[in-house]
Amino acid sequence: MAKQKVIKVGNSLAVTLPSRVVKNLSIKTGDEVEATQTEDNSITYNFINPQQLSLSQMKLPTTKVPTKKS
Repeated sequence: MAKQKVIKVGNSLAVTLPSRVVKNLSIKTGDEVEATQTEDNSITYNFINPQQLSLSQMKLPTTKVPTKKS
């Protein structure tokens, strides 16, 4: 989970999206998003018709696994 800051855009406030999320969901400027506030003050964003990438298209972080020395 990435922490994002609230920024001022004109007379409104906005939250930026991490680039990894933008790339993985193929989000473009002008795409529609639905924001829902829950009772515990969490916010859920639902992107309308995102072009989700397959796992093979995603650039996921890699983890090096140590090899056992003989």
